[in-house]
Amino acid sequence: MENSYVKQFPDLMVGKTVLYVHGFASSGQSGTVTRLRQVLPEARVIAPDVPVHPEEAFALLQQVCREEHPDLIIGTSMGGMYTEQLRGFDRICVNPALEMGETMKSHGLTGTQQFQNPRLDGVQEFYVDKALVKEYKERSEHRFEGVAEEDRQRVWGLFGDQDDVVDTFGMFHEVYPRAIHFHGEHRMNDQSFMHSVLPVIRWIDDRQEGRERPIIYIGIETMMNAYGQAASSVQKAVRLLIERYQVYFVCPAIDHASAASWLEEYINVPAWRHTVYTYRRDLLYGDYLIAREKEGDPMATFLEFGSDTFKTWDDIIAFFERLNGQ
Repeated sequence: MENSYVKQFPDLMVGKTVLYVHGFASSGQSGTVTRLRQVLPEARVIAPDVPVHPEEAFALLQQVCREEHPDLIIGTSMGGMYTEQLRGFDRICVNPALEMGETMKSHGLTGTQQFQNPRLDGVQEFYVDKALVKEYKERSEHRFEGVAEEDRQRVWGLFGDQDDVVDTFGMFHEVYPRAIHFHGEHRMNDQSFMHSVLPVIRWIDDRQEGRERPIIYIGIETMMNAYGQAASSVQKAVRLLIERYQVYFVCPAIDHASAASWLEEYINVPAWRHTVYTYRRDLLYGDYLIAREKEGDPMATFLEFGSDTFKTWDDIIAFFERLNGQ
């Protein structure tokens, strides 16, 4: 794994059970499971080997949910299809293969297949014929079945903007409002997990715990260099700040489209529904406001970006590291 990206977060999902549902031809011994256990050391991560036949797989997952009562279910690809159908839980579907039967046909996933990771039963390969593809198609057709309003607010979909295997963002977003693109491919790596999945885990854990974090507002003008790109160390700063604070990005109300596009490009998932468009920054109520100019009498501690004290984003990082989450 790319260990420079991976950190432990012993304050997240403490004492909770996380169920991971792996993708096609994988197992509960995948790299994603290892990553989850490393990042969430105080959580109990369970990851069964999912049977090849979809009805057996779904029955097993339902049994696991009845017995383990997971606080969070995360599923990737084929596992995202199953995860969407496990009603009544907080869930994250990453690049979900919601039309699994069609995906198998279009990518030639027939004939003898090798498992990509070791399985507890020692089986190393399996065979996919037309009958099995039909089984997946039939299971896929149960997507969105019986979705209640509560489910709509408890399910997140994360979709890689470079995913060339499945594209189900549109159909997912028609049912679930929490659908987000992230920078990444179909298969997650350490970087896409840490920058995209982990913030969503944090939001879910905060909601479950009723946890309120100190609020930081960041003026978008402080985040850009002279060429309209991300300023030096600003992405590092955002990743560090969202670990302990509720971070919002403040943009001029007149510049809605271009600001949203810039934030999606350079900040991505942490900016989703965390963007404020306003002409009156002095009316923002929070703990800290990072901006180049002071407007009126802000209802937050003002940090003047570009001043001698906060000349760079490295200075901002040092300041908040000293505060230690306060």
